[in-house]
Parts: sequence; C-alpha cells; structure tokens
Amino acid sequence: MSVRTLVVWCPDWAVAAAEIVEGVSAAGAVVVLRGNRVVACSEAARAEGVRKGLRRREAQGRCPQLTVVEDDPARDARAFEPVVAAVEEVAAGVEVVRPGVCAVVARGPARYFGGEELAAERIIEQIAQACGVESQIGIAEGVFAAGLAARDSRIVEAGRTREFLAGIPVEALERPELGDLLKRLGIRTLGGFAQLPKGDVLSRFGFDGALAHRLAAGLDHRPLAVREPPPDLQVTGFYEDEPLERVDVAAFAGRMLAEKLHDRLAAYGMACTRLGIEAVTADGLELQRVWRHDGLLTAAAIAERVRWQLDGWLNRAARNKTAKPAAGLIRLRLVPDGVIVHLGLQPGLWGDAGAERERAHRALSRVQGLLGPEAVLTAVASGGRSADDQIRFVPWGDERVAARPGAHVVPITAVDCEVREEEVPVKAGQGPQWPGRLPVPTPALVLPRPEPVVVLDAGGALVGVSARLELTGTPGFLQLEGSGRAEIVGWAGPWPVDERWWAAGEARRRARFQVAVADGRAFLLSLVAGHWAIEAVYD
Repeated sequence: MSVRTLVVWCPDWAVAAAEIVEGVSAAGAVVVLRGNRVVACSEAARAEGVRKGLRRREAQGRCPQLTVVEDDPARDARAFEPVVAAVEEVAAGVEVVRPGVCAVVARGPARYFGGEELAAERIIEQIAQACGVESQIGIAEGVFAAGLAARDSRIVEAGRTREFLAGIPVEALERPELGDLLKRLGIRTLGGFAQLPKGDVLSRFGFDGALAHRLAAGLDHRPLAVREPPPDLQVTGFYEDEPLERVDVAAFAGRMLAEKLHDRLAAYGMACTRLGIEAVTADGLELQRVWRHDGLLTAAAIAERVRWQLDGWLNRAARNKTAKPAAGLIRLRLVPDGVIVHLGLQPGLWGDAGAERERAHRALSRVQGLLGPEAVLTAVASGGRSADDQIRFVPWGDERVAARPGAHVVPITAVDCEVREEEVPVKAGQGPQWPGRLPVPTPALVLPRPEPVVVLDAGGALVGVSARLELTGTPGFLQLEGSGRAEIVGWAGPWPVDERWWAAGEARRRARFQVAVADGRAFLLSLVAGHWAIEAVYD
C-alpha cells in the first residue's frame, strides 16, 4: 500500500528560478524555451494565450512583449536549494523529485503540527518567509497522486486516492505516445486505464506502460523490491588538502565519484532510484540532500544531480539573502538509496567492462583533469538537414542527448519548395525525420570550413541555380583551388533549404548537390548567393 505523501510544488519554477538567479521579473510575460519551444511560462504570459509546447514565433505572435529565457536545469536546481532547505527546517527526510518539486512522508509533520492541513500551512509559510517563493502542497497516497493534488492545493482523504485519480485525463502521466494510443483506444481518463487487467497492460504496453498503470491505480511508483543498500555501496571522496570551493572543480570530483558509485552498483547487478548527497565543509558544516528519480539512475544522471547539488551549495541563490558555505568542501559522499536488483547491469561470464575499457576511461578522465572537460568530446547524433548540423559534440562523461528531437512537433509548411525549419511528427520507434534532409549515404568527412570551388559546364561557363531551382547549365567540371579542374561524371540535386528565415542573424538559404568526379572522389557541394563550396567529402 502506498504511503501518505506530502508534495511541495512551486508553480512555474523555471520562471521563478530565472527571476531569482538572473533578475528576470516573473510578474511580466516570461517564457522559458528548450529547443525553440515553450516549456514554462509566467501567469502574465498565459493571460496572453501563451501555452507550453508553442513554438517561439507563435508565442511571440500572441504576446510580442515576451521576455525569453533559455532553459537551464542547473540554474533551476541551484535556485531550488534554498526552498528544499526551508522545508527541511520543519520536516525531516525531504526528497527532491525535480527542481520545483520535493516530497516528504506526511505522517511525521502531520503528527507534529496536529494534522495534515496544519502541516501543509506551516510548510507553505516557512517557504514564503525564508525564500519569498510561492508554493502549493498536495497530500495523497504516493508521490504521483500527491503531485497532481498539489496542482489544486488539495489534501486527498486517506483511502480515496484512486477515486481522486479516476477523472484525471491520461495526459497527466506525461507519456505522450502512451496517452495518444490510449485515447485512440477510447481510454481518456486514469480511471479507465486503471480498470484494464494488469497482465494485458504489461503484454501490450511493456514495462513502462505497467508502471503507468500502477500510477493510474493510485499505487506508488516505487516497486516493492526497494531495500536499504548495504553500507559498502556508498562512495566517499576526501579533499582536506585542497578543499572544493569552485563549482567546476567540485563538479569534476563529483563526476568521478558518480562513475565509481555506478560501477560499484553494476558489479552487484543493482541500480538506484534515489541518491543521497552528503558533504562536509572545512569549518564543520554538514550538508545533506536526497534526489529522487522516476527511473534508474545512470552514471550520467548521477553525475548531473551531483553537479546541480554542488552548484546549489556553493552558489546558493535566494531572494532575501545569500547563504553559501563559508569554507570549501573537504568531504563528499554519495549514498545510493532505493536500490533494486537490475539484471540488465549484471556483467557477463568474462565481464562486459574489460580492462581495456577501464584504462581508456581513466586516460580520458585524466586528460579532462589536465585540460578541462571540453578537451575530450564525444559525438551525438542530432536532427538536421545538412551534414554540418546532424552531429553535436558533448564533453566525455556528460549525458548524450540529441539537441533536436524529432517527435511531438507540428507539421511544416512548404512554400515554392523552400523547406521551413520545423520538424515533422514521427511514429513511435522511428528516428527524427527532417524535410529537405540530405539523402543517404552520409558524408565521411565534414569540413570545419567549406572550401570554395567553381562548377562549370562543358563550355566553361559558370553553373548556377535560378529562383525556380533550375540549373543554368549541366555540371561538367569542378574547379578545385590548387588542384586544377576535375571532370564531373555524376551529380544529384539540387536540394534547397531555407532555414530560420525569421531570424535575421541565423537565416541560411542554400542549394546542395552531390557530385562525383572522374578520379573517384565524391563531394557534397553547396551554392549560397552564387558561390560554390565543398561542405563534406564522401568516402
């Protein structure tokens, strides 16, 4: 049975964090953007018709006076630290669900303050006095139900959580693909979803669908296999000789501990769903925090939460005061909590992570320690139409997330074959689809800077492209700088693209060609304002 849980929710936290850290007035029309889409907006922006999920230009069309802030999870976590500290002053055992939301078992505060309603009022008052932040509280069985109750500042009566959830739309599960499928099947509420047989849900929707089914039924989303971790699973770093005072240095040390913790858990075939972060400063101040996660914490996810928490401790931000440690950190400890058996992490008979991998990992980490995180980069496939924007580089050890996802977006509009820069919806299981994207094969080498060339026809005249995308001549020769003239034996194109036409400083309009020359080489060419250039080389 799920435990009575008290969830603290700070509305529009990304906007509030921008006000706390960057001084942006949350009273005005403010939006927070991620990937050119609205992920949070202020009350004033909503009054003008701005909603989550809108594209930037559509939001600005509804409210021209919008103040735009880029999404920054680290900023949100850093600004939320004083709020968590305020809750912790009146209720023990606070768990951070995500920046803007934290949870605590309701039984202790309710007994101390004389009831759940009185406990909720006391916590809201404490947050307002200590941080000047608006908050709402919901109480129900389980974190999921309590979080939904917090949206209405509601205390659900004990034993009536399932009844409370029954009428809530399936969109509350925050699983768009599952929600769309359920609605096509005629299931529009959590109550209808909860009535489905468990076995059928598992076989049809998989593990994630079964987990969502538990939430819809009013059961806590933590499995019953959760147990206390053995004491030897925690990892500790000592820094008495050089206390950690700078965020970047502390984050690097935290990432090393995060990887060590993840490897230790993997050796036992385990994973954790909560993470305890403990630190001690040079003057004896002890700091503690627990982070909660809906899934299994990977090495990158552990490192990310450690970085957020260290940033919050060392650069603590609050409206009324700045309360950061007076001395650097001399000890940092990571304690796995909510540990479960995860056979997917169990090494094979001879070990999946061999000595070669470990040596390479240590070598790359050493290079980063000497030259900085940006010295070692890894490639991440991303959305895009051209060879130069389909790959982005992230520092070794950071989370590898595509910068341009292709799902859950609206169709594009095309005018005169000019591709507008928006993604199109994709089906489940498919990768991002971009209209106007270059066809396969993918170039083997993308040049850091395009090399200028000249394309000539058989008579030696310069080849161009008209406004109607018609060639002025048949490509016959490629004039390479310093290499003479090469005969073109095959070509394909043009593929036109007109990107970010609404942003004067970022607009890019060009036509692209694939050409093969007589000596066996092949190039990706682009034509911009009458000038030809080589963008990439095919193997």
